[in-house]
Amino acid sequence: MVSISIKLYGVLKMESTSANKFRENMKGYVEQVVKRHEPLKVTHRNGEDFVIISAEDWEREQETLHVLQNNDLMKQIADSLDTHAKKSGYLPTDRELNEIAGI
Repeated sequence: MVSISIKLYGVLKMESTSANKFRENMKGYVEQVVKRHEPLKVTHRNGEDFVIISAEDWEREQETLHVLQNNDLMKQIADSLDTHAKKSGYLPTDRELNEIAGI
């Protein structure tokens, strides 16, 4: 398995609310989760907490997990990071860059 170091510049701080408050203000909380793209932890007295996340964010997380679990993709990323750090990677021509940029 390929290992890549990822530097985290900030830790996601998840807002939290009780199950009762969530139930009372469900519409507002759901709108907040979707608009801000920030998950919401809902705590329950019995310890069975759960997290609310937008469908768009869920799909993005699933795509990320897919990439992280794919050894071939992770090796390609690691190789690319290595050549980038050494400045030894492929350099596209001006024509290729213009084509990519749609010019």
